[in-house]
Amino acid sequence: MTGRDDARDAFLARFRWQGGHADVWHAFEDGPGLASLVAALAQPWADAGITRVAGVEARGFLLGGAVAVQLGAGFHAVRKQGALFPGPKAKVLAAPDYRGFAHTLAMQDTLTRDDVVLMVDDWAERGSQARAVRDLVVRSGARFTGVSVIVDQLDPPTRSSLGRVTSIVSAAELGDPGAPAQ
Repeated sequence: MTGRDDARDAFLARFRWQGGHADVWHAFEDGPGLASLVAALAQPWADAGITRVAGVEARGFLLGGAVAVQLGAGFHAVRKQGALFPGPKAKVLAAPDYRGFAHTLAMQDTLTRDDVVLMVDDWAERGSQARAVRDLVVRSGARFTGVSVIVDQLDPPTRSSLGRVTSIVSAAELGDPGAPAQ
């Protein structure tokens, strides 16, 4: 069994649909399970020369920061509109997410052309936030190298627009969101 298999099993054991909504938070409650998720998110990128890991609040902060530590890289926060975020910022309006909300995303303008950036998050459904982060990174002059997520639900054209995409599970493995919680 691989580390990815361990992470997949740990995630699936704790993942639940609650009232038709995905509840990934329980996967973070178990220390060894969380460690296996972080290791599996980082491992495919270990030799990619990542200098910064970007994460969109809130789950992207938790996972991205941990993956950055695992890769020996810095963390680059991406915040949603209205959040306190001092200093010069680059901003972009993301396409609507799975709920139909379009968020303005901002990151501090500190990336350089020498930075190689990986985005980490829990779930990529439509890829709207991932594409927005890619656009911010590219506009900064840094190199966006791809996305590492726990759950991949991207369609093929969106996936190919994001560079390399790695995941631990596909959304199809999660069962029916309309089924009663167990």
